[in-house]
Amino acid sequence: MHHERIAIIDYGSQYTRLITRRLRELGAFGLVYNSGTTAQEIAGADLKGVILSGGPNSVLESGAPDLDPAILELGVPILGICYGQQLLARNLGGQLHRSASREYGKADIQAMPEHSMLFEGLPHAQQVWMSHGDHVEVAPAGFTVTAKTPSVPVAAMEDPKRGIYCLQFHPEVTHSAQGTPLLLNFLKCCGMALDWNAGNFIDEKIRAIRAQVGSGTVVLGLSGGVDSSVAALLLHKAIGKQLTCVFVDHGLMRKDEMKQVQAYFAPFELNVIWVDASDEFLGALAGVTDPEQKRKIIGGKFIEVFEREAGKVKADFLGQGTTYPDVIESSGIGGAILVKSHHNVGGLPERMRMQLVEPLRELFKDEVRATGLALGLPEEMNQRHPFPGPGLAVRLPGAITRERATILQNADAIFLQELRESGWYAKTSQAFAVLLPVQTVGIMGDERTFEWMCALRAVTSEDFMTADWARLPHELLDRIAQRIVREVRGINRVVFDITSKPPATIEYE
Repeated sequence: MHHERIAIIDYGSQYTRLITRRLRELGAFGLVYNSGTTAQEIAGADLKGVILSGGPNSVLESGAPDLDPAILELGVPILGICYGQQLLARNLGGQLHRSASREYGKADIQAMPEHSMLFEGLPHAQQVWMSHGDHVEVAPAGFTVTAKTPSVPVAAMEDPKRGIYCLQFHPEVTHSAQGTPLLLNFLKCCGMALDWNAGNFIDEKIRAIRAQVGSGTVVLGLSGGVDSSVAALLLHKAIGKQLTCVFVDHGLMRKDEMKQVQAYFAPFELNVIWVDASDEFLGALAGVTDPEQKRKIIGGKFIEVFEREAGKVKADFLGQGTTYPDVIESSGIGGAILVKSHHNVGGLPERMRMQLVEPLRELFKDEVRATGLALGLPEEMNQRHPFPGPGLAVRLPGAITRERATILQNADAIFLQELRESGWYAKTSQAFAVLLPVQTVGIMGDERTFEWMCALRAVTSEDFMTADWARLPHELLDRIAQRIVREVRGINRVVFDITSKPPATIEYE
């Protein structure tokens, strides 16, 4: 793809993804690079600007991440945010002050839009979001101070002649009231066309896929999730019958998952190999209770089954629904902490020794969904909640059996049905049932029961890095609980999880 591009150099800020998202929302294509990136690595005719992100380090510390000086000579506008501002100020001769304590949270700045290209057309008084320890005390020669606070003398500065703009605060977060107009003003300084959208992406990606694949063939693992479904449709639109999809049912899918996915894809006439491998997977998982061991067994078995089925096709390329957050996490950009092995099955490229085709590699989740709608993916499928690669295995703490899996599938189906019919499915980011390895005493009719406990989990989230529990109406929860206990044999107690992320993760294992 040859979209005009903003290079975002990441210094470890928790908000780096947000910078990229805000640019995309404004119609500008942004890509994240790590802090060691050189000017040569980001240079190109399509480069229109550079943004230096915030970060947890102090630029005054020995060994703190630095900037390749040649980036300042690329001839494109540069925006430094927080750590980025401090780094530019230090490297260009300004004076920094090391604070005794961090300033974190909302702050009020006094901007000077009459002296600024970045603040042009914006109010003097603005609320912003600060997150810093150090700050610039004296701007480098050639810079004009364009905003300040009572405690920060240089809350913003710029040198339009050199095309360098700096902000001590974070315009990418919603707490900065004028953050989006500020970023838009920077994009105007860059001369961006602001033409990034799903329609343009599809046309350009189809040309890129055809150029890469040529007359070769592609095999793709189709799970029924949004990412793999949109990747399949995009590849199919580009190369038609040169694509073969493999759907592996490992016995831990949603209830009637294979039948539903078959129905969804029937109008598109894709080549799909449908595989029921549930006996193999459940057999391999018998008696296993350790969460990581479960994941490794499922991952290894999936590779084995997929290789076996894909081998019948003898494809030249392996298609994957990799998205941009996957790229950021797997490359280590942003310093993500490994809490548990990734939900998506890994290892296929190394084992299968095929070239990769990743048509969604540049997209965030909302952009994937927009692309899916443009390709004709049914709304119900396009708005599906995320579903982990190991499936219900991460929602079945304890030993996994076919009986427990079936009980969970039935409870989960009721939960999702009620959410959809009440309109709450669209208001939540992810929702599912969990079958806990706990049996409790109950009374049904005149009989004593000793059956499993079911937990319901529903969260809201923008990016799944953090999540809050969804405030489902009590009447809805009452209806769901009654239906599960009444209709699902094996469950006699239902609880609702009200833990946010952090401290909990969204999934149970």
